[in-house]
Amino acid sequence: MKNIIDTLIFVKKGKAMKVGILGGGQLGRMLLQAAANFDVTTYVLENDPQCPSAHLCHHFTLGDIQNYDQVYAFGKNLDAITIEIEAVNVAALEQLEKEGVKVYPTPSAIKIIKNKILQKQFYHQHEIPTSPFHVTSHSTELLQHISFLPAVHKLGEGGYDGKGVQVINNESEIELGFNAPSVLEKKVKIAKEIALIVGMNEAGKTIIYPPAEMIFDPVYNLLDYQLSPAKLDEKILWKAQAMARKVVTELKSPGLFAVELFVDQLGDVFVNETAPRVHNSGHHTIEANYSSQYDMLWRILLNYPLGNPNEILPSAIVNIIGAPGYTGDVLYEGLEEVLAMDNVFVHLYGKKQTKPGRKMGHVTIISNDYLDLTHKANKIKHTLKAITA
Repeated sequence: MKNIIDTLIFVKKGKAMKVGILGGGQLGRMLLQAAANFDVTTYVLENDPQCPSAHLCHHFTLGDIQNYDQVYAFGKNLDAITIEIEAVNVAALEQLEKEGVKVYPTPSAIKIIKNKILQKQFYHQHEIPTSPFHVTSHSTELLQHISFLPAVHKLGEGGYDGKGVQVINNESEIELGFNAPSVLEKKVKIAKEIALIVGMNEAGKTIIYPPAEMIFDPVYNLLDYQLSPAKLDEKILWKAQAMARKVVTELKSPGLFAVELFVDQLGDVFVNETAPRVHNSGHHTIEANYSSQYDMLWRILLNYPLGNPNEILPSAIVNIIGAPGYTGDVLYEGLEEVLAMDNVFVHLYGKKQTKPGRKMGHVTIISNDYLDLTHKANKIKHTLKAITA
């Protein structure tokens, strides 16, 4: 029964809960697709009426998720509110929380995570292994840390999808650093990059998804493709799971979180970053796991029993990213060829315009054979392209 439970429509006595989502991108879109299985009335706030989520929610509000008045007005008559991106007005969420609206994740958790300086300090404070770091206010301060290089300079706020991140290998590259509050992290000699999705409900009960190994595009610093479950030594897996759970329990917030970690060449594990929301590294769970990350978040928001995060089959994801040299109305080259493949599932995000590096969709592959997964992932990467007519 547990294996098919998320095919059922969940209904509670009384009126449907009113739940708002701040942000209308592809994460909101997939969250809304999962909402169809629940008795819930959905609301979205976004500044683009053509955003991927606009036509899937019950009520769409055109507005700015970073504007206090607009976020407060949007949320004040809702039962619960969640986010699909961290760049939201936390002060408005704090006021809504005071007035009895459930805000998951909590504003205090969002405040920590949306600022990479506070995030690193949080790991240090709670003795969660993370790479050594220094906080900088101006780019000139990098001259004080030449012996610390090579390192990665990250903007405290405003970075997203690889933006606001700069590798500084030596003194000659210091000029590439950011002239704003940032964190300078010691560069880790990475053997694997993994992500673990952790969910926590109102009662403090947690679930954890099998780890995904992430392989990044070296040009755009976006997830290129991934494999799940990641092949890890058992001790490394236990260590990573314990660290990911500790991040979430110390945040003391219900919600769904993606904890990204590095495994270095010595087998040590470090938390890199945490996202307080559904995440690119969990897209595969729609087909590959009994309860998807989107289904799980709805269970948390609506106070239903947590689902089963285990995998049905191993999986791979390939991101569909706007091809270099193409900007304009999107055309998907190779789509029919990919759709003809066995055990392959295409998700297009409904974005009308493509540009180089823009996330336009993803493809999930499921198979018991990891060689089959990687073979198909590479074939899809070179077959399916977001171009223009």
